[in-house]
Amino acid sequence: MPTYQLKVNGESKTVDVASDTPVLWVLRDHLDLVGTKYGCGIGQCGACTIHVDGNPLRSCSTTLEQVEGKAITTIEGLSQDGSHPVQEAWKEVDVPQCGYCQAGQIMTASAFLENNSNPTEEEIKNAMHGNICRCASYTRIRKAVAIAAEKMS
Repeated sequence: MPTYQLKVNGESKTVDVASDTPVLWVLRDHLDLVGTKYGCGIGQCGACTIHVDGNPLRSCSTTLEQVEGKAITTIEGLSQDGSHPVQEAWKEVDVPQCGYCQAGQIMTASAFLENNSNPTEEEIKNAMHGNICRCASYTRIRKAVAIAAEKMS
């Protein structure tokens, strides 16, 4: 198998896996970064969202070969102590119920807010549309994104 050099959460990592291995499984099984969750396996639910070069990406349907040489950020790398404005807003609003989708929701929201620091309610709704929450806490998610936007501006 080939060896790949990755930059994950600001650190260089070397993995020896097949090139078509989904990034999700490299993170979880080879790098022990288990905050990124498996949801659907086809890139539709958003539970596995990470940042690649600052953009949100579904790690379950992206291969290792596709991200080589790019900066990968997982929920563990968003902030060392959970103090990212989106994470703070999540706690403030008490968003999670079961919590399973929350890492993906937070990663999507944080990437969105990096590009739009003053979003409208409709822009927030559209940005978060592709992330599924089994507990249907969408109202709290949108509220937390709005609060995070205020914190970031």
